[in-house]
Amino acid sequence: MTVVGVKAGSDDAAVAVQGGYPQERYELARPGGHDFCERVVINVSGLRFETQLRTLAQFPDTLLGDPQKRMRYFDPLRNEYFFDRNRPSFDAILYYYQSGGRLRRPVSVPYDIFTEEVRFYDLGEETMLRYREDEGYVKEPEKPLPENEFQRQVWLLFEYPESSSPARAIAIVSVLVILISIIIFCLETLPEFRDDADLYKVSYYTNGTHYFYHNVFADPFFIMETICIIWFSFELMVRFCACPSKVEFGKNLMNIIDIVAIVPYFITLGTEMAEQTGSANGQQTMSLAILRVIRLVRVFRIFKLSRHSKGLQILGHTLHASMRELGLLIFFLFIGVILFSSAVFFAEVDSKKTEFQSIPDAFWWSLVTMTTVGYGDMSPKTVGGKIVGSLCAIAGVLTVSLPVPVIVSNFNYFYQRETEGEDQTVYSHVHSTPFHEATHADNAEANSELCRRSICSFSSFEKIDCKEADEHADEDSCVEGELKLSNCNVATAQQHKHVGGSRIETDV
Repeated sequence: MTVVGVKAGSDDAAVAVQGGYPQERYELARPGGHDFCERVVINVSGLRFETQLRTLAQFPDTLLGDPQKRMRYFDPLRNEYFFDRNRPSFDAILYYYQSGGRLRRPVSVPYDIFTEEVRFYDLGEETMLRYREDEGYVKEPEKPLPENEFQRQVWLLFEYPESSSPARAIAIVSVLVILISIIIFCLETLPEFRDDADLYKVSYYTNGTHYFYHNVFADPFFIMETICIIWFSFELMVRFCACPSKVEFGKNLMNIIDIVAIVPYFITLGTEMAEQTGSANGQQTMSLAILRVIRLVRVFRIFKLSRHSKGLQILGHTLHASMRELGLLIFFLFIGVILFSSAVFFAEVDSKKTEFQSIPDAFWWSLVTMTTVGYGDMSPKTVGGKIVGSLCAIAGVLTVSLPVPVIVSNFNYFYQRETEGEDQTVYSHVHSTPFHEATHADNAEANSELCRRSICSFSSFEKIDCKEADEHADEDSCVEGELKLSNCNVATAQQHKHVGGSRIETDV
């Protein structure tokens, strides 16, 4: 760093402007009302920036504002600080110092790269939070934990798989049980496993109707289903008893899905028991249609996987944030279906081979054409109908593609927020080991060591042997070495030297 503004004619002016040595902060007399300030050169991957030292000193806790932190990047041969970092990002980093704390990401720099640069230059967590808010990221809320120690451990065990190895093992077991339940739900519908008596077939006799009932309690699928439900119920009850807030627990969508996933089993179980007791009277307690609907609800168990899958959670957040765009998509498709169904009907109305008997009959064709599915079960036969079909396909491609960029942008937003929040998860009532600051003696020892290294690093200019520097590594020799090497030491950061009426304050 080159010092500018040292009073000319001073006997020790050469010490202040000596090339090749960093001269940091200082205070000068201001003759004639003119401000004197020193400049600092920063080289970022070959691109040189020049600014004033007092500009960097506005934020002393940052990498560039702290003389001790930036000292390791000083190049004495070129008399500048060198950083092998992203060059386009440094424009915004330097503007942060020049503007007094305004941080704006350059358009040409991706979000993740600029975030790494902000962390490298140590601009602080407060600056990072403001930057994330400007980028549209909201601060993650704290996740409350129960006050009771036992409940807190149980809650972490069942709710946060990443909190410990046992919690991860429980999550794996839960995922396996969910997969087994889904497999059972699918396999029991195969013809070789399906019992027709379970579908409530009836046989008619001369004296009335007789119902045949299958003993589902002896069915292997029912037994395996019962085991899965026992685990689901146990997990739900434990989480409910250990949760920090019962009200919030009931409002959580994932918990509602857990309840919906196990309710059909108990309804079916109650129905089967009622059928067993009422079979002698030939009464059916529940219709076949209602029972099938209840069994269909079991498929919602697949959504239980979203509790253990970050990808499904991100997809859910994306769809929720894109409801407006999805609504517009459905609205545009509705308009297109009405428009092209009417057009193809009137284009084919005079054809004897037409498959479009009415406008509602053409709704299906318009929908599958606009979504580019094209089953081929219905197709226009006339030239006019084919022209309408071509326009329908083109309009469908444009309509479907319009909201895609917004949905992709929302997905990227939630994906980046999730990946960045994995290492920054905040839990309430979680105590960490306090940080022990270094003692004064430790600081003095570190400063003495830094002094020795500084003297050794500049020995090529003054022909000073590092062996001699080791012998003068105490505080007094650091002061002497600082005078010879023009402020090469950090340990004597607050010493003041008066040279020819100009006061020089070293802080490096």
